[in-house]
Amino acid sequence: MFSYAGNALTRLTFSNGIEREHRSELTGSSRSKRSHRQVTLPLRTYAARTRPYSSADATKFLDARKLPFLRATKVINCCSSLSMRDSGSSGATGTAPVGTNRNTAAQRVGRAAVDWQSLGFGFTPTNCYVKAVWREQTGTWSPVEVVPYGPNGEATFPLHVASTALHYGQSIFEGLKAFACADGHVRLFRPQENARRLERSALRLNMPVVPAALFLEAVTRCVYENLEFVPPYVEQGGGGSLYVRPVLFGSGGRIGLGPADEYTFMVLVVPVGNYYKGGLSPVTAYISTNYDRAAPRGVGHVKVAGNYAADLKPSMEAKQRGYPINLYLDAREQKFIEEFGTSNFSAVRYLDENGNRYVYVTPDSPSVLEGVTNKTLMELSLDAGMKVERRRIPVEELATFDEVFASGTAVVITAVDQIVYGDQVIGIGKHPGSGQVGPVARRLYDTVRGLQTGRLPDRHGWTYLVA
Repeated sequence: MFSYAGNALTRLTFSNGIEREHRSELTGSSRSKRSHRQVTLPLRTYAARTRPYSSADATKFLDARKLPFLRATKVINCCSSLSMRDSGSSGATGTAPVGTNRNTAAQRVGRAAVDWQSLGFGFTPTNCYVKAVWREQTGTWSPVEVVPYGPNGEATFPLHVASTALHYGQSIFEGLKAFACADGHVRLFRPQENARRLERSALRLNMPVVPAALFLEAVTRCVYENLEFVPPYVEQGGGGSLYVRPVLFGSGGRIGLGPADEYTFMVLVVPVGNYYKGGLSPVTAYISTNYDRAAPRGVGHVKVAGNYAADLKPSMEAKQRGYPINLYLDAREQKFIEEFGTSNFSAVRYLDENGNRYVYVTPDSPSVLEGVTNKTLMELSLDAGMKVERRRIPVEELATFDEVFASGTAVVITAVDQIVYGDQVIGIGKHPGSGQVGPVARRLYDTVRGLQTGRLPDRHGWTYLVA
């Protein structure tokens, strides 16, 4: 249970009607009475950030007075005795939280002409995408623009023939999801983390940073404009989701090596089901010993498009051998686990040599991408009383783990019960190859899915209301 002492619940409304919840600290006399206020915010452009992200920035973009395109419409003072779960979840207790546009979501979610029972993980044209453009001459981002797809689903746009994205690989992206929830609302899961990671990626590739406020507005706006394509809520938890793909790329032309004079930030969405056909069912992984995913001081720690292009051949070779997922070792020594082709590596030991029960282990490497899902799983493991270790993992240690799984936005968790390493087949756990999912992987998976769809109370404040 959370206790919010002296906080205000604020309903924030986009200029096009989007609403979401916001908490801000009340001070002075505002604590002692119910407060109603109206704040009008001017339309403005976004200046490019030139310094790393900080905790102070996180506070700024959650402050209603500084969020562009938003207006605070109502504030309800919550006394110190009020206890509640997520203010937007169906499990809230005490005084009813500020409402949101639930009717809009209920009327639109799942109304697209899509076979929801046969969702895969591919591109489906929706209503539109959104974009904003940064230009060197102004040094600012334009307002978010909604761009409809063509009448027959055409999803193309003009691009400069000399764009730095095409010629020099100046392209980064993110991946997150929106869900129809048990209480009738639609929510994003941890979008602030994706905003922070996109910033780190932009700084590494010498690109203008997308401010967190712009990122949040763009992803929220794109989901809202495409609510019909959000897969409907399924009580049993097996429903799909709306995959959200923000992309930042150099759209300006330059032949000489250097940064572009124009960058485009684009967000598109697609309804998706499971990334792998078997869902959580265990798979056999293949260690790609002939390839390196990333160099120690390269760009493996950021979400650069080229990292995934480099994995296409190793991944395809693994699939041709019959293995749906491949695993990389470190580039320097080829001795330590790095990560799977498209996911982070995680392992569980039920009892370690020091008598610690249930230890969650994940690699610590400068060339591994910091996954939002892996971070979530680590925090949930700590909540459950498990020990969490981020350290180097020798390949010989694989055989000692009770569970191994890949984690990422697309899959949440994919259990791995066998790993092929050269001529060896390394069994994981007591029953490798049996198709059984370990209890820790199952519990973590069910917890994440419960949080994403509102079946469990959001104690950490990870979900972000859209409609």
